[in-house]
Parts: sequence; structure tokens; C-alpha cells
Amino acid sequence: MSVAPTDDGPEPPPHGERLYRLQRRLADFAAARDWAPYHTPKNLAVALSVEASELVEIFQWLTPEQSAAIMETPESAHRVTDEVADVMAYLLQFCEVLGVDVLDALAAKIERNEHRFPTSGTSAPDRHSSE
Repeated sequence: MSVAPTDDGPEPPPHGERLYRLQRRLADFAAARDWAPYHTPKNLAVALSVEASELVEIFQWLTPEQSAAIMETPESAHRVTDEVADVMAYLLQFCEVLGVDVLDALAAKIERNEHRFPTSGTSAPDRHSSE
């Protein structure tokens, strides 16, 4: 069953356009504070790693069952979403500085992985994507 659009307002922009607008906001935010000298690829990569580690820290000692239920508690859900936002913000800023289109890069990587790991009808792949 499909849902017809309503007249309650404009349709949300495609994800690419929304992502672009958020990336522009981040760039404008940093520019307004004269942070360009600090937003080098190295510094942004380090900051991205730190924020990803903070996300990992939330899950560090949880059981698989606890980690699967992390979003059920408002306090832990808030911590997760904040860290996800920090990771995404630094990733977008990193891509901005280096001129990487994050959606194009992701699409290309998915395509390469589809060729690297074709479906074979088995439930367990021969290799993991990190190999």
C-alpha cells in the first residue's frame, strides 16, 4: 500500500541534497569561527577516530543482547545518537576539506564490494570485507 503525499508541506529533499546542506552548515559554522587552520585532513581524521572511539566506548562491555537493546533507554539512545552525529560531522568536514563526495565514494565502494563478494547461495561468505 502506498501513501499519497499530503498538502502538509513540502516533500523532504533527497538525501543527497539534505546531506549537502548539512555539510554546508558545518563548513559555514567552522568558517564563522576561523577554524580553517585547524581543519586539516590530519586533524579531522584524528578527530573522526576519537569520536568513533567514543561510540565504541558505549558498547565496550555490553553483551550482544544489551548492545541490541541500547536504543530502548532514552539516556543510552541519546549518547549513541550524539556520538553518531559527531562521527558524521567530522566525516563530512573531512570530505569537505579533501573534496570527496561522500555519497559517490560510498556508492563506488558498495559496487566494488558487490563484485568482490558475489552472492553464492551459501550463508557464510569465504571472506569478510576487511580482508
